[in-house]
Amino acid sequence: MTTLAAPNTTVQRNDTPAHIAGLSLVNLAARQRMLSQRMILQTVLAAQGDVARLQAAQRSLQIFTESQQHLLATGAQLEPASARRIAETYQGTRGVGPVVQAFMQLVRSALDQIEAASPRAVATTAELVGHTDRILEALNTATTAFDDLATARSGAMMKELAGIVGDIQSVAKEAKVVSFNAQVMAARAGQHGREFAVVANVLSEITSEIDRLTRKAAVLAERSRSTG
Repeated sequence: MTTLAAPNTTVQRNDTPAHIAGLSLVNLAARQRMLSQRMILQTVLAAQGDVARLQAAQRSLQIFTESQQHLLATGAQLEPASARRIAETYQGTRGVGPVVQAFMQLVRSALDQIEAASPRAVATTAELVGHTDRILEALNTATTAFDDLATARSGAMMKELAGIVGDIQSVAKEAKVVSFNAQVMAARAGQHGREFAVVANVLSEITSEIDRLTRKAAVLAERSRSTG
């Protein structure tokens, strides 16, 4: 019997922070790109003496760090092929992991120096701004990897769904044959076949409803495949 397994595309654990719970991996990875640019802007404003922006940047860094930890931890829990793809994306020869880690450390250093009114804060902030394109490119690479996995899982799921619909349609056809034979036998039995005829008619109605639902499911599956 065919079973349909839902793809593991969301981060959902008992200790998952509220800002992560329910987000798909690809959406979480995409949010990292936005957060990286927000942190750079907030840090620049904080370096100019904006205390509120300093606090906002510190919160953004915490969210970014926790999200990155969950992306890496969840990536390792995927099926082997997908886990290897994510590991290669972050830790391979041209992996983006070191770039992301360096960026987080640079943001942390800049914020610490700004908070301590260190004279090095200006130079560190300037260095951080210089990393804008590099971190964005790295996070784009990571997002693409998660997006590719989500697309592949979705395609496999739709293929399996189409197989299940086909199996149901086959069963429905067999049930139709049984229903027809039952109606014939009921007609031959005359008065004694009345109750049997009622059952046969109900079975016929059920198989017609199954037909309707499976056709609808097939249309939805095809529509999802063509727009996915």
